[in-house]
Amino acid sequence: MQHDQILKIGADLHEALTGRSPIEPLTERWPDMTIDDAYNIQLAMVQHRLDSGERVVGKKVGVTSKVVMDMLGVRQPDFGHLLSGMVFPDGAAISAASLVAPKAEGEIAFVLKEELAGPGVTLADVLRATSHVIPCFEIVDSRIRDWKIRIQDTVADNASSGVFVLGDSGVDPRGLDLATVGMTLEKNGEIVATGAGAAALGHPANAVAWLANTLGKLGMTLKAGEVILSGSLAAMVPVAAGDQLRISLGGIGSAGVRFI
Repeated sequence: MQHDQILKIGADLHEALTGRSPIEPLTERWPDMTIDDAYNIQLAMVQHRLDSGERVVGKKVGVTSKVVMDMLGVRQPDFGHLLSGMVFPDGAAISAASLVAPKAEGEIAFVLKEELAGPGVTLADVLRATSHVIPCFEIVDSRIRDWKIRIQDTVADNASSGVFVLGDSGVDPRGLDLATVGMTLEKNGEIVATGAGAAALGHPANAVAWLANTLGKLGMTLKAGEVILSGSLAAMVPVAAGDQLRISLGGIGSAGVRFI
């Protein structure tokens, strides 16, 4: 795609974000859009947020489960940027009207104490570089109308990032088998989803390693202090004003969020 097209689509997505007004699928308008085009659009979209004073605080890995890969017709994850305006504390009240079509995912978040620079990053490298892991709600959102997305659509839309909520405590991952950590997700007091760490590429640290190695090919690194969301451990749960959610991760802790 031409550079001016990429900038224009990035601006359109940012306008859809700030105006809470979804746009038609990009892949319907530009069927020849490549994954590389989509990542360039993502950078253009994110730049608008940086220009407004936000800063990058981490990354997210998406499309880590087989069901989502099947839905999008791909066999690898994607990634997006986490910005300072996306972060909410445990128990936060989030305005549903501030998002377009939010859905909640329960995840394990990694907080890095050391830089991770690919290629060649392994699961063991990730665990050594991690300060602690925290229960996390990622509230994904799509600026593409009715979530009618292909992989190019979600990548361009910053991997369908919305906001995220971190629990109030974390643990050293080296004392846990993160692949077997169990998750329960409650919505309005009822369990609506369960999962385990293995849902994220077999082990959540595999998702972080994939990200570090993918970024390494682009000349980028994961920096100390960054938060990395490693991927959903169960299906997305639609949310609306009035909903209260809680995630519990065995051996790690819990996090809560409510929508107003």
